[in-house]
Amino acid sequence: MQITPTQEADLLETLSFIAPLPAPLQNRVNQEAIIENFSRKHLLLRPGETARRLYFIRSGFLRAFFIDEHGKECTTWFMGKGDLMISVYSFFTQKPAHEYIEVLQDSKLQSISWQQLNAYYADFPQGNLLGRIVTQKYYIMSEERAIFLRTQTPILRYEKLLEQHPDIEQQTSQNNIASYLGISRETLSRIRRKKLKMCHQTQNAQNSTSVFN
Repeated sequence: MQITPTQEADLLETLSFIAPLPAPLQNRVNQEAIIENFSRKHLLLRPGETARRLYFIRSGFLRAFFIDEHGKECTTWFMGKGDLMISVYSFFTQKPAHEYIEVLQDSKLQSISWQQLNAYYADFPQGNLLGRIVTQKYYIMSEERAIFLRTQTPILRYEKLLEQHPDIEQQTSQNNIASYLGISRETLSRIRRKKLKMCHQTQNAQNSTSVFN
């Protein structure tokens, strides 16, 4: 779904792209989903708390992270406009989480509770299908990320992140980006300098070509 920069994402429209929703289910979601505004640095979830709500990002930017045994923050997810944001394990098992969910930019979020979602499963076959697809999606994403971090070079990880989130440099800190990529802040700085140098060389080559043409 194409969303203009000023347009908020719509939960029902996004879900309908995953699986068609019957009108009664759409009405239930409209009636029961709540919309809230959260300021930057707000924590939606902390370790030891149980994730009770599934959040849809109408606007804004969030991350999930945990703190390792050395006290270092390790970012596991970035999610932006049009994404669903949950602590997958905690929400679907209703057991305490091991991670934080932090608001990185002022955000408007739409959410439904675990109880409401399970009622949709029970009352609508399409709701059950939707839940299965979303669950599969997040587990696949988690597996792909684990494989990607083990097999790709830091610069390829960085380039992939820029493909997924082109404005990431303006949306969060270099420390958070480095922790997501599994590299040090210094390594990230070297990668960024290298890419900037390559961009300048490419631009200079294009300018030289245009002069001779």
